[in-house]
Amino acid sequence: MQPRKFFPLVIASVVSLSLIGGCSAPNASTDKTTSEPTSTEASTQLAIYVEDGVAIKGADPVAYFEQGTFVQGVSKFSYEWEGATWQFSSAGNRDLFISHPEQYAPQYGGFCAWAVSQGSTAPIDPTAWKIVDGKLYLNYNDKVQSRWQKDIPGNIAKADQNWPGVLNN
Repeated sequence: MQPRKFFPLVIASVVSLSLIGGCSAPNASTDKTTSEPTSTEASTQLAIYVEDGVAIKGADPVAYFEQGTFVQGVSKFSYEWEGATWQFSSAGNRDLFISHPEQYAPQYGGFCAWAVSQGSTAPIDPTAWKIVDGKLYLNYNDKVQSRWQKDIPGNIAKADQNWPGVLNN
């Protein structure tokens, strides 16, 4: 059995930063001369769904908005944000993300929106997605997404209430 490759990057204090190493402050560039965040900055960082350090399975988060479809990103166009590597299909998409990452990053750190609404976390399939009110939501697979779509407003309300507490479960 293979070990699980995904994990939330929850950074609660500067001490935890030293354990996982190399995390930057929110919206910081990849410049290694940036000082470590204060405990106030660290507590505001997000938990991001990653596999092998790459956010949302390498999907280009900007493409969902700009192209209206899932597009696989490439390492050539990557950016470090919130302790994860985000990949993009073009330099233009990467630059849009750098300018406004909160606008393009998926809700709930890219974890499955249905799972978060149910009080847990789960990985995602980047082809199971929906933009609602200008926000990107990802789900585990198409079947789970169909379940989530039966009550999108209710599921978003429950997930908003559960997030980020579900990371402690």
